[in-house]
Amino acid sequence: MVTSVDIYGSLAAFALIVGVLTVTPGLDTALILRTSLLIDRRSAWAVVLGIQAGTLMWGLLTAAGLSALLAASALAYETLRWAGVVYLVWMGGLMLWRSRRGGAGEVAAPDQPKSRAWWPTFRRGLLTNALNPKVGAFYVAVLPQFMPDDVPHAAMGVMLAAVHVCEGLLWSALLIGFAGLLRGWLHRPSVKRALDRLTGLIVIGFGLRLAVQRQP
Repeated sequence: MVTSVDIYGSLAAFALIVGVLTVTPGLDTALILRTSLLIDRRSAWAVVLGIQAGTLMWGLLTAAGLSALLAASALAYETLRWAGVVYLVWMGGLMLWRSRRGGAGEVAAPDQPKSRAWWPTFRRGLLTNALNPKVGAFYVAVLPQFMPDDVPHAAMGVMLAAVHVCEGLLWSALLIGFAGLLRGWLHRPSVKRALDRLTGLIVIGFGLRLAVQRQP
């Protein structure tokens, strides 16, 4: 019979693993910092919530057994992988193109509704995670190791994904706070262009890396 100690132990062990994954610099970190520095705090949080919505989606799909298709079907994995490659290269290229015009080019007009200004950055974070099959493969490989036998897998999968999301939110809050300290020093157009170009190259680099990787 599974006890609460078993459940809490699994959650704690999983928290340690995804904690290391969360603080390791990667695409999510680059997008959060870039949005916070070049646009505003609200848009940065929109990216964060989109990323975490994608994380929660993968956790739910894994708990439901659907993401196992990525491990079992080469076609499903390759389709999602190339969709992710195209999206990342397109997004990075768009950042490079916009940097030629002197800035990020994404600040909403004063009369633009806040919901419309919020949605594009949320969508960017969501698609970045949702179209990354490596996230799904990670959940397929790791989550079953932390699911006690007598616990409903759907409920346990949600709890594990929630742990990952909470850690992601905490780390993102630190990143946005750090960026807020620097934002006042980075208002020069030349610095903004350099940051946008750097982030664009990083995003394209992740897209190209995804293009050469194969199904694990």
